[in-house]
Amino acid sequence: MITLNEIAKKAQISKTTVSRVLNDDKTLSVTEETRKKILQAAEELDYIPKRQRNTEKKINDSKNYEKIGLLMYLSQESEFEDPYFSAIRNGIEKRMFELGIDISKILRPPFNKKDLEGLDGLIVVGVIGQEEVENQVKQVKHLVFVDVSPNEQLYDSVVIDFEKATSNVIQYLLDLGHKKIGYIGGQSYTIGGLSGELEIRDIRKRTYEKVLTDRGLYNPEYTYIGKWTTKDGLMLMEEVIKSGNLPTAFFIGSDPMAIGAMKALSDAGLKVPDDVAIFGFDGIELCEFVTPPLSTVKVHTEEMGKAAVNLLVERINGRKLPLKVVVPTSLIIRKSCGGEGD
Repeated sequence: MITLNEIAKKAQISKTTVSRVLNDDKTLSVTEETRKKILQAAEELDYIPKRQRNTEKKINDSKNYEKIGLLMYLSQESEFEDPYFSAIRNGIEKRMFELGIDISKILRPPFNKKDLEGLDGLIVVGVIGQEEVENQVKQVKHLVFVDVSPNEQLYDSVVIDFEKATSNVIQYLLDLGHKKIGYIGGQSYTIGGLSGELEIRDIRKRTYEKVLTDRGLYNPEYTYIGKWTTKDGLMLMEEVIKSGNLPTAFFIGSDPMAIGAMKALSDAGLKVPDDVAIFGFDGIELCEFVTPPLSTVKVHTEEMGKAAVNLLVERINGRKLPLKVVVPTSLIIRKSCGGEGD
C-alpha cells in the first residue's frame, strides 16, 4: 500500500502538506503548483485514500461498491490545467466520500480490457470515441459518462447543453449591438485509445459559427484556435490585435483563455469592454477578481461529478432505465461584456 511518506518523497514536499492537500483541507494555503505536484505524484503512485466512512450516509450494502473505477479520458496535463475537468473530478470524489465509497482504480488512456476486469462500475469523464465504448468500456456492467452521451438509449450520462449556452452568449452580445463577434477557443485534440486517436469538434465553436451564419454575420477571420490555456488566450489575442482586424466582442471558450486574452488587450492599451467586450465560459472563481470582472457562462461542474456518482449508485441498486442528466448553465453578467452587471 502506498503511503503518504512515499508521495511526499516523490513530490519533494512535506508529509504534513501532502496529507492536508489529499484530505482537501480548506484552511491550507498552498500554491497551485504545489497542489498539482502532490496530486500528480499521488496518481502516478496509484495512491487511493482510505478515508473514514460517513456513518450517517454510508450505503447499507457496501459489498456492491467495492470496485468502482474512474476513467479520466483526457491527459493528466489537461486535467491539471483545465478547472472544468478538475472540478468534475472533485465532485465525484466528494460524493463518493459522502457515501462511504472508495475509488478502487483510476485509469487514463491508453488502457486495455484487462485494466477494467472486476470493476462493478465505471465513471468515464471526457469525450470518448464510440469505438472505445463498444470494444473496451462496454464490458463493465454499470457505466456513467460525464461530458458526453455516447448512447442515451443504453448508458447513463451527465452533460451540459453547450449549444444552448453558446447561443445565449452570442444572442446577448448581439442584443448589446455587436456585429463583429470573434471566437477564441481550444483546438481539437487527440488522445490514445483503441483507434490511436480521437478527434473532437468543439460544440461551442460549431454553435458560434452556426448562430452568426444564420444572421449573415459570420466571418472566419474572427476565429482563433489554440490550446485551452491562459497562455494561448494571451497569444491568440495578441495575434488578433496585430492583424488590425479586431472584432468589437469576443466569446472565449474557457475562462483561463479569456483571462489571458484580457491581459493581452490591457498590454496593448485597449480597454475592456470599451474597445472589446469579453465573455468567457466555465464560471471559475477567479472571474470575480480580474479587472474588469469577467462575464462568463457558469457551469456547475462539481454538481456534474456528484450527479454521476448518484446515477452509478442507482444503476448498481437495480435501476434499468438509462438516464441522461442535463445540468443547467447560467449567464453571469459582469463588466467585461459591457452589459448590466457587477
